[in-house]
Amino acid sequence: MDLRLPGLRGPRRPRRIVSAVAAVVVLAGAGTWTAVAADDDTPAVHSADRVMAVDGVRLDTSYFTAGGSGRRPAVLLAHGFGGSKDDVRPEAEKLARDGYAVLTWSARGFGRSTGKIGLNDPKGEVADVSRLIDWLAKQPEVQLDKPGDPRVGVAGASYGGAVSLLSAGYDQRVDAIAPAITYWNLADALFPDGVFKKLWAGVFFNTGGGAARFAPALAAMYERVAESGAPDAAARELLEARSPSAVADRIKVPTLLLQGQTDSLFTLAQSDAAEKAIRANGAPVDVDWIAGGHDGGDLEAARVQARVNAWFDRYLKGDRSADTGPAFRVTRTGGVDSTDGAARLRGASADSYPGLNNDDRSFPLTGRREEQSFVNPPGATPPAVSALPGLGGGGLARLSSLGVGISLDFPGQFAAFDSAPVTGDLRITGSPTVTVHVKSTSDTAVLFAKVYDVSGGGRQGNQVLPSQLVTPVRVEGAKAGKDVTITLPAIDHKVEEGHRLRLVLASTDLGYASPTAPATYTVSVKGDLSVPTAAAVTTAAAPLPSWVWWLPLAGAAVALALLLSARRRTAGPAPDPALAEVPLQITDLSKKYANGDRYSVRDLSFRVEKGQVLGLLGPNGAGKTTTLRMLMGLITPDGGEVRVFGHAIRPGAPVLSRVGSFVEGAGFLPHLTGRENLELYWRATGRPAEDARLAEALEIAGLGDALARAVRTYSQGMRQRLAIAQAMLGLPDLLILDEPTNGLDPPQIREMREVMIRYAAAGRTVIVSSHLLSEVEQSCTHLVVMDRGKLVQAGPVAEIVGSGDTLLVGTAAVVEEPVVEKIAALPGVASALRAEDGLLVRLDADGTAQRLVAELVRLDVPVTSVGPHRRLEDAFLTLIGGSA
Repeated sequence: MDLRLPGLRGPRRPRRIVSAVAAVVVLAGAGTWTAVAADDDTPAVHSADRVMAVDGVRLDTSYFTAGGSGRRPAVLLAHGFGGSKDDVRPEAEKLARDGYAVLTWSARGFGRSTGKIGLNDPKGEVADVSRLIDWLAKQPEVQLDKPGDPRVGVAGASYGGAVSLLSAGYDQRVDAIAPAITYWNLADALFPDGVFKKLWAGVFFNTGGGAARFAPALAAMYERVAESGAPDAAARELLEARSPSAVADRIKVPTLLLQGQTDSLFTLAQSDAAEKAIRANGAPVDVDWIAGGHDGGDLEAARVQARVNAWFDRYLKGDRSADTGPAFRVTRTGGVDSTDGAARLRGASADSYPGLNNDDRSFPLTGRREEQSFVNPPGATPPAVSALPGLGGGGLARLSSLGVGISLDFPGQFAAFDSAPVTGDLRITGSPTVTVHVKSTSDTAVLFAKVYDVSGGGRQGNQVLPSQLVTPVRVEGAKAGKDVTITLPAIDHKVEEGHRLRLVLASTDLGYASPTAPATYTVSVKGDLSVPTAAAVTTAAAPLPSWVWWLPLAGAAVALALLLSARRRTAGPAPDPALAEVPLQITDLSKKYANGDRYSVRDLSFRVEKGQVLGLLGPNGAGKTTTLRMLMGLITPDGGEVRVFGHAIRPGAPVLSRVGSFVEGAGFLPHLTGRENLELYWRATGRPAEDARLAEALEIAGLGDALARAVRTYSQGMRQRLAIAQAMLGLPDLLILDEPTNGLDPPQIREMREVMIRYAAAGRTVIVSSHLLSEVEQSCTHLVVMDRGKLVQAGPVAEIVGSGDTLLVGTAAVVEEPVVEKIAALPGVASALRAEDGLLVRLDADGTAQRLVAELVRLDVPVTSVGPHRRLEDAFLTLIGGSA
């Protein structure tokens, strides 16, 4: 499922409405059929494109089916705002292969569909869904609950997520829904606490093609509110009527709510309100907080689609064995890659949804003064910076995940109150709350509240704003003074021991409209900061998670080769007790093949410790595979030695039983099944069957029904997965992988990455040779770089890559040279140069990312992303002199 907001592209998103007048008409000649070929033995997907006339509007649709002629449940798949049906085609084809009849369409005003954009008007876009359900009920492939009532689910993200909820409220024939990163109350989303979310609202209307593309009432509303800077009652009423909250008591179907953590448009509070309302109706509801959102981050598309499919399997197909996941799941990050922002993710879960206030802890707050005064400047300029809405590239969120504070509050325009250093780690899961007293020289005050995670000493320290989220607060009657209880943004964030919590109340924010008249605000804290911890939410702590078995090593393949060839083992040098706990020590290793004109490996020395994931890098011909083959005793070095846990490696050395390897693929008997091949392999090693932990490997490897099929029917990727599952049988202490990701698709590569990290975290060691530098940078702790058979450099990844002092600033348009010169002259900037799609800005010793972002905003530079520039690729090419 694509969770993007199409048109804002990132690292590339109960009663039945009955019309007595208009029916759905398929326009003559508008239908075209195509068949999409599938890999392996999966059925081909047939698609039919049709333009349907619905209540005077033409809707461009596509209908997908696969497999036999029997009836099956249907799924309506909606797209995001600014996109079209084409954005969800891959998800539609996947659902069709999984046994569903799938209908996609371009909503009014998008793609090739006609009509005005109504923001999911019940009489427009929502009524269209009912007409599409009417059409599905007439299709011979679609399962019916009764005449005119198909078994149907609705899914979609953002704009499409809202129509999923609305359709369940307006049409009783909808049987299950899976809305993602969407709104429950659009008025609350765009006018939180009566404050206009101006930048996101502008993004909405500009992405839609301008106010003229919208229904007249919406266009007039936007122009009125944008001009005044404040929403009125009529504006709220108009948006609330288009919100799922308007039919809260009618949504009574199983609902999977997927909401984004990095989302300043539709926050976690939106799904929280939806969960409470739908559960009160007696319907099953699961909640999943994903890592990404409209502000960027990892949208977990593969995992999300798998969960949506399982949800429909249970509630549309009636498959009670379908694993729909926990009642509540939250994705937690553990580090991020500087090259592309891809985070290492782990899931935490609970048996029930905890809500946004659960297991609260109290933290007293103190400020430099008990009362603090600050100003709202004339014109509300300059504004504080928290997030830059609509930048799905996630550059700001990436820096925040790296622990770099990029939010900016201007001196004299905010008050700050700190907690004492936290004792023990603190996990915030939900919405902190605090009561403050506000007094203003004006009758109305608008504040922006946020809680920073602050590390380091000094008055400021290094402060990071979790998920870049703030809460706007409108205070009426502030001139006389007023106590206000503030609900801060819902987050899932770990605060390390020794860090402080900092409550900041600012007078401005870039994303919102503030009063333009100058005023002075005086605030004080009236109680402790209450922080929800949701203690029942726990991260799965399996010693080796399901995907760990993807990384087995075929090290016993060496033993198998010896058994089959009856090689005689020869005595070797005595073990070195000093190296008994060292997985690998290579000393002065050299190898020159017969008739070769140069050494493949020459005087190579390096050491690998327990718990490391070591990346072996080098251009083609660098000697990587030769080194690995000597390490496993497959070839004999001409000089030097290899010691594994203190034992010298020779052909047939007993210590090789502690080594698993995957080098140049694995051989399988094609007429046997995957399971039979693994069982035969383990028997050939001569080791006890219980040591293989075969059942665990088969359960976790993820080959499913393919394990019962002959290997000759496998694709390259499936063979690769089976080989890696074989390689990890027995859990060897040292794993050696030569290009393990060949033949794997991106989701499988990501799982492979997690496998290596967790495998080493259990105290074992992994050595991986790969040409995918971004994967090596994300998964490896240490590197050995080779070129022309020699060692170029060895050490920790961070040391070799270097943190760098250069930032790559992505821009939506070319920055003119005079502006580049102004940027280069900024304090803290050493140089600024144009680059492809943006700027390369090198900071000096006094420069910081947050100051740079603030200055770029001031200079009207159209920033789309900000991130560290130096990558492993840069370091690698520097080390080998471009010989790759």
